[in-house]
Amino acid sequence: MSRLSNSRFNPKPGIKDFWNEFRKPNPYRWPMLIASSLPFAVIFYWLSTETVYKTPDRPSITYITTFDPNRTDEEIVATNLENQEVKELREQAEEDLAQRKRDLYKALGAATGMDVDAIEARADAERAAREAEEEARREEMFGRQADAGQAPEGNTGEEGSAP
Repeated sequence: MSRLSNSRFNPKPGIKDFWNEFRKPNPYRWPMLIASSLPFAVIFYWLSTETVYKTPDRPSITYITTFDPNRTDEEIVATNLENQEVKELREQAEEDLAQRKRDLYKALGAATGMDVDAIEARADAERAAREAEEEARREEMFGRQADAGQAPEGNTGEEGSAP
């Protein structure tokens, strides 16, 4: 005899009682069975359609080599100089475009009766202040990096040693 047969948790009497009630001719037994099964069916359907994504595999890195790995220092310097020249030409073209815009706005302002000389002086002062601020930021940034780069060289390891 099992432990559950004398326990109040034994499901056998409950199943027998259900079967006795279900066998009785009742016109609502099938609709009630469907209505009582519907929440479980909905829950099981919802759980079965749940999408779980696994953690993606780590990507394998493929290095794209745009330069010959066996190039010499002279080739590297030549490439850097060529790139610097292209950069300077691009910056010059941007500056020319900005100057052309300023000239057009100056002409428009003069045509509408504005004091374009005062406006231009104010804009030049603001531009100079912005450039000075940017230069100071660069000096501060590169100054710190230069100090950090010079610290290991200045340390000779002779601290505390007698001459």
